[in-house]
Amino acid sequence: MVNTINCKGKFVSLEKPKVMGILNITPDSFFDAGKNNSINSALKQTEKMLNEGADFIDIGGISSRPGAVDISYEEEKKRVLPILKEILKKFPETIISVDTFRSEIAIQSIEIGASIINDISGGDRDEKMFDTIAKLNCPYILMHMRGNSTNMQEKTDYNNVTIDVIKELSSKINDLQKKNVCDIIIDPGFGFSKTLEQNYRLLNELDVFNTIIDLPILVGVSRKSMIWKKLNISAKESLNATTALNMIALKNGAKILRVHDVKEAREVVELYNQLQL
Repeated sequence: MVNTINCKGKFVSLEKPKVMGILNITPDSFFDAGKNNSINSALKQTEKMLNEGADFIDIGGISSRPGAVDISYEEEKKRVLPILKEILKKFPETIISVDTFRSEIAIQSIEIGASIINDISGGDRDEKMFDTIAKLNCPYILMHMRGNSTNMQEKTDYNNVTIDVIKELSSKINDLQKKNVCDIIIDPGFGFSKTLEQNYRLLNELDVFNTIIDLPILVGVSRKSMIWKKLNISAKESLNATTALNMIALKNGAKILRVHDVKEAREVVELYNQLQL
């Protein structure tokens, strides 16, 4: 398996799991809507996550919750780029991932200083994205999703969810590798085009991805509806269950945990590492 990714010349080892802190700068995120919209609040949250041990910061300007409405390119640009600039000005060593499905935002983000592009659409929303990633020569998070935020929960018809997701990701991985994209991280897309039961089956069978695809896996289950709908609680009450699922993800081969709560995720990683000694 690829054990390192090249982030603007800095080689980051994934032999031991890493933590990616989520910085949502959207007014309609399912968990922290509007909390980090201003530059000052975004800087404070970034500093908090870095102090708590985040290895990466993932900035997103478009809500991807079910039913969320897309915003324009101009609006996404206005939300993401100024905050990205200020974070890198104050914390220049930070490895930043930008959560976007638009190739133009990807280009501008990498030019400003971001290191990774995180595309929830897996290239489906912008036909230029794969060529763009090849030209940018940056790590690419390839997530599995069908459709878009408004219709993805209508596209959950799988013969075998684990095998079908692997097949659909593998086809795109092949396309990327033909374009000489080297640093690919896969995300099974928990909560995207999956039923509640399919999410848990994917998590339970995560090790199958490592057997077949053999690329680093990112898992993002933090405070998602697969938790709070199952337990009949709220997203705000879902930290404990998130922590439990994060440990299962690590035991099944995840290399990056994408989370809202960095301190708790870092503790999970430290305990998991201790179990491996």
